[in-house]
Amino acid sequence: MFFDTHVHFDQWNAGAAEATARRALEAGVTKMIAVGGSIDANRRAVELAGRFPKNIRAAVGFDRGEAEPFSRDIHAWEAAIEHLGNLIRRKRAVIAAVGEIGLDFHYHPETARAQIRLFDAQLELARAARLPVVVHTREADKETLRSLKRHAKAWAGDTDRIGVAHCFTGDAATARRLLARRFHIGLSGIVTFANAGPVLAVAAMTPEDRLLIETDSPYLAPIPYRGKTNEPALVRRVAEKVAEIRGCAVARIAALTMRNGERLFGMTLI
Repeated sequence: MFFDTHVHFDQWNAGAAEATARRALEAGVTKMIAVGGSIDANRRAVELAGRFPKNIRAAVGFDRGEAEPFSRDIHAWEAAIEHLGNLIRRKRAVIAAVGEIGLDFHYHPETARAQIRLFDAQLELARAARLPVVVHTREADKETLRSLKRHAKAWAGDTDRIGVAHCFTGDAATARRLLARRFHIGLSGIVTFANAGPVLAVAAMTPEDRLLIETDSPYLAPIPYRGKTNEPALVRRVAEKVAEIRGCAVARIAALTMRNGERLFGMTLI
C-alpha cells in the first residue's frame, strides 16, 4: 500500500481526475493528497476529496504563481487570505494541509517580495488552524528557510505535523536544516533521473520518520515513463528507487512512508 502525498488532480478534467484516482487505487495507492494552489485548484481538490473520503484529502493554498496580483492590490491580498481561511473552516473534514505554498525565484524572480509576503501570511494561517504546510522552494532556499525558522518557532501544534518540503531538489545541508525544524522531506520521480545528483544523498540520509514519497503528478514522470503524463499509480517506482538507494525492501519504504503520511496529514483512522 502506497501514499502519494502530492497530486495535482486539477490538471485533469473532473472525469479524468476521478479515473486517475481509481487507477491509483487499483495499483495499491490507497491514500493521496490532492494539492491546490489557486482558487480553482483548491475547489477541485476539495471536491475530489469529498468523492473519495477514505482515500483522498485536500491541501489548499495559493502557490508562488498567484503572488503577482497581490503585489498590486492589497484588497485582493486580504480577500484571498480571508477566502482561504473560510474554506478551511467550512471544509475542514476533507482539508489536511495548507499548500502548495512557497517560493520560486527561478521562474518568478520579479515577484520575490510578493511571494515572501504571501508565503508568510499562509504560514500564519496554518499556525492558527494547526495544519501542516506543503512547501515548494526553488532557488529560494535562504528565504524559505528564514520563513520556516520563524514558523517553527511559533508553531504550537504537534511537532510531527509541521509540514513537508515537497519534491525536494536541494542539497543535504538544506535538508538537514529542514529536518532540524521537524519538516518531512518529500521525494518524487526526480530520484530516478540520471541527473538527480544531491537528491540521492538526501534520499539516503533522511531519517525514516521524516521520509515521504510523491509523484507531483502530472509532472515529473519517473524513469522509465519519462516524457509521459505522470499519475499517482506510478508512485511505486519512486518507492522502488528509494528502497534501492537505502538498501532495503520496497515494502519497508511503502510501510514507513504510509505511516509518516498518515501521521502528518491526520489520515491514520480513515
